[in-house]
Amino acid sequence: MNTTLHISSARLGDPFVAQIEKISGQNLLACYQCGKCSAGCPMAAHMDVLPNQVIRLAQLGMREQLLAARSIWICVSCLTCNSRCPKDIKIAEIFEALRQTVLRGGNRADHLEIRELTPEARGALPPIAMISALRKQTS
Repeated sequence: MNTTLHISSARLGDPFVAQIEKISGQNLLACYQCGKCSAGCPMAAHMDVLPNQVIRLAQLGMREQLLAARSIWICVSCLTCNSRCPKDIKIAEIFEALRQTVLRGGNRADHLEIRELTPEARGALPPIAMISALRKQTS
């Protein structure tokens, strides 16, 4: 990962930040970079970007750097960071939001309309995927 950080005022108000806040339910700007999340993280030694740095990159709208970071996949969601945060930011939820953003991709839809699938495609889907989608839509 490139260690040079280029900050531009063009990134202020970036829709990426709003997207991560919406998915995670967290206010990214509440973080004041105390570093307690990174200090307590059992996986920090294996991360290319520490948890507090992930939050900072997210605050700055550094989408490319964040989504390329291995850290979002190394996080084991042990919730140590959540319990250590003096601002009660749920950092693990932010990591999950970033993972979801990568998996959704730039142009992928947030949902799948099962009725639009061909009968062959529906037959190829694992039944548990269909049940999971149905439960998600009805709960």
